[in-house]
Amino acid sequence: MDKKIAVVTDSNSGITQEEAKQLGIRVLPMPFMINEETFFEDITLTQEEFYEKLESGAGVVTSQPSPEAVMGLWEEILREYEEIVYIPMSSGLSGSCQSAMMLSEDFDGKVHVVNNQRISVTQRQSALDALALAKEGMGGEEIKDFLEKDKFNSSIYIMLNTLYYLKKGGRITPAAAAIGTILKLKPVLQIQGERLDAFAKARTVNQGKSIMINAIRNDMENRFGGASPDNIWLQVAYTKDRETALQFKEELLAEFPGFEIVVNPLSLSVACHIGPGSLAVACCKKINTQFR
Repeated sequence: MDKKIAVVTDSNSGITQEEAKQLGIRVLPMPFMINEETFFEDITLTQEEFYEKLESGAGVVTSQPSPEAVMGLWEEILREYEEIVYIPMSSGLSGSCQSAMMLSEDFDGKVHVVNNQRISVTQRQSALDALALAKEGMGGEEIKDFLEKDKFNSSIYIMLNTLYYLKKGGRITPAAAAIGTILKLKPVLQIQGERLDAFAKARTVNQGKSIMINAIRNDMENRFGGASPDNIWLQVAYTKDRETALQFKEELLAEFPGFEIVVNPLSLSVACHIGPGSLAVACCKKINTQFR
């Protein structure tokens, strides 16, 4: 590395503090207000504690990191590094990206905020891509531009176990939630770029998995240049139920042999809107780091 570049993301990436140390990435913990008390993901709030509080009906609200927390972390890192590539969660799902862009203006071009509209496992992959590009000798501004041009080369499909939390958060009408609950529908949502949108409705879990598998295959073949392990990172994400996620991984391996599939919990910022028992499949097109 010509310049010392630090890669920083937030805990929406699903990268734990422990994993971050091993990878050489810094992770800013996302704050939550739970019954008026502030908690920080993976610092003062574990996955288990979060779901316990969520399912007991506690008021769980996501929050942006404070400007002091963001700038304090950047200042600390810049004592050791020359530049920072900061990859926050999708600007379409939170205001923290815009806030970070404003804060970065005080850092004389040393902090490059990437607005590449990723979340969870795809945001995690962006952080790993940024590390690889830095190792290849790319500068902070170049890495930012590269990742932003690459932003639509990823796809996520999420099957919900319940409509309760979408209704609670005002994301769907109570009437739609009631109909869905009576019919025991399993909605499948998609994240393409910045938006979390409805994609399909399944009547059973197996039908929902089928819909997601067909959708991700279609994206790999028609948008990303082929469903091959050389070309694609394939990922599974989940809320609370790891066993079901590991079982889904085996089903995906039967459909896509030879792939190395990462399984990670969905970030808690997403989980509080969709609730426990959700299952997601995601993919990212592999980058070509040999850019020079």
